[in-house]
Amino acid sequence: MIRDWAEAARLEDARLTRAAQAGEVAALGVLLERHRAGMRAVALSILGPGADADDVMQDAALTALRRIGDVRDPQAVGAWLRMIVRNAGRTVLRRSALLQPVDELQLPSDDADPARWLEQNALRDWIWEALEELSPALRMPLVLRHFTAQVTSYEQIAKACGVPVGTVRSRLSQGRVKLAAALAATADAAHSDTEQRVRASRVEARETLDAAECGHFGKLVTERWSPDVALLRGRDRIADRDILVRGMHSDIEDGVRQRLVNAVAGRSLTIWEMDILNPADHPEHCPPSVAWLMSLDAAGRALQLRLFHPRPVQAIEVLPVM
Repeated sequence: MIRDWAEAARLEDARLTRAAQAGEVAALGVLLERHRAGMRAVALSILGPGADADDVMQDAALTALRRIGDVRDPQAVGAWLRMIVRNAGRTVLRRSALLQPVDELQLPSDDADPARWLEQNALRDWIWEALEELSPALRMPLVLRHFTAQVTSYEQIAKACGVPVGTVRSRLSQGRVKLAAALAATADAAHSDTEQRVRASRVEARETLDAAECGHFGKLVTERWSPDVALLRGRDRIADRDILVRGMHSDIEDGVRQRLVNAVAGRSLTIWEMDILNPADHPEHCPPSVAWLMSLDAAGRALQLRLFHPRPVQAIEVLPVM
């Protein structure tokens, strides 16, 4: 009898997994409920009761949503879900052991390239459609946490958004709840092509860098960005378009270059993650990387820009330059 029950459970898991892979949000929700107790037991065994275990459970649900298409053995989806929790829990322990913020959240896969999440996951368009339903205050932390490569720790998100770490935790928790509701509400809606949008954003990023090197950054900003574009630090406006352009020109004249390493693109939010290449005679001119966090207006033009350095050079005061 027990063997028959176990076999029936595996078959039901397989049915639900295939349905979730086909885009049925209800099926994924049922899967998570079926295995919630086992997943939570893993989180508690690694982290004990508390906020970290709760965060790991919430992160695991979003990871499952992004990566459900990767499940090769639908009957073993329970073990796959517990593995996600186990890996995320161990990441938290490693971060605690180092007593410093982690630069990157390691995913439960050898493939940790956020662009591949978007390009390979059949649910990517649906996820982004749901993200667009959230308020900007909730959308930005979720996108940084789950879709960027270097701005993923609570401390980094807090600095990028100009809010306390506790507010980041609160917004992530609220955002996940609202995202789940938005996913259900948009399951049958028409979804825009995220892969095409990401490709276009990569092209735009490279064209922007090329224009800067050729001395045409100001012209490009005038043509493509909102006339009211503002440079922010956290939540504070610190510069307008003219200062932004002068800052870019100054860096180019000093021999600083940038190289695109990752693009995240929604209808209302675009993120370009760049490596910074400093001149040989001044290797500490700028921090080694920068993320352009751009909020877009209704026409898709950059309206607000935050420049965040995930790994600032300690001896340098971070100035509002590119």
